[in-house]
Amino acid sequence: MRSVVITGASTGIGWACAKLLLDRGFRVFGSVRKQTDADRLKGEFGANFTPLIFDVTDDAAVLATAREVRSALNSETLAGLVNNAGIAVSGPVLELAADEFRRQMEVNFIGPIIATRAFGPLLGADPSLKGPKGRIVMMSSVAGKNGNPITAPYSASKHALEGLSESLRRELMLFGIDVIIIAPGAVKTPIWDKAEEVDISTYKNSPYLPMLERIRTFMLNLGATGLPPEAIAEKVFGALTLPKPKVRYVIAPDPVQVFMAGVLPKRMLDRIIAKRLGLTPPA
Repeated sequence: MRSVVITGASTGIGWACAKLLLDRGFRVFGSVRKQTDADRLKGEFGANFTPLIFDVTDDAAVLATAREVRSALNSETLAGLVNNAGIAVSGPVLELAADEFRRQMEVNFIGPIIATRAFGPLLGADPSLKGPKGRIVMMSSVAGKNGNPITAPYSASKHALEGLSESLRRELMLFGIDVIIIAPGAVKTPIWDKAEEVDISTYKNSPYLPMLERIRTFMLNLGATGLPPEAIAEKVFGALTLPKPKVRYVIAPDPVQVFMAGVLPKRMLDRIIAKRLGLTPPA
């Protein structure tokens, strides 16, 4: 039985990945931050699921858990590490505290580095382990190649993750460990529901307030019309099992929109976005 570690397994994409991989014969170690989530997932998933309790930004906790996973593997390699845990911070750059950017980068960028350093030896960088080399799946986003207003922290973190993945993939060729990026568009997960909870009253005197209101409505709509998490889980399964996976998979509700964003001149995209969001300078 091959084993996989998934960070951020409590809900959404992480939960769907755990469910699909378990159904297809994997043993799954899934990270959560709360004991209540660990107990719930253990009840939902059964004997082949082992909850790991840590915050991806806690270097010592992740390393300690990696030692536990090593012991459970009994000298076998880990088949995969799915760096999925993430958050989305939003706000206009000129008015968002630098600490909010730090929080975003700590979870979405430093977190995968900590997890990769901790579990990388178990994927086959440690020559004492037996079995096929494992793979790392980085959960990026279409925002990893594009940036929209008000979501600069999130987009910056995913751009950074993609740059990390590109370099890491080439470094880990030394050990035969592959790195594959999954870049989803909008997905039906609880992350979108939180948009309604965001307090934008702090921006009541900001020139960005009308745009923030439009974007909140837009994000709530994305949560209703996005892809099911199971569709992303299928891509993760392929990334872990296909003989020759691509280096990057894009999956979005509107592939044409993603394609156009990749081929249209940036200035043209700027004008389209400005028109939609009312980004008109004062007279």
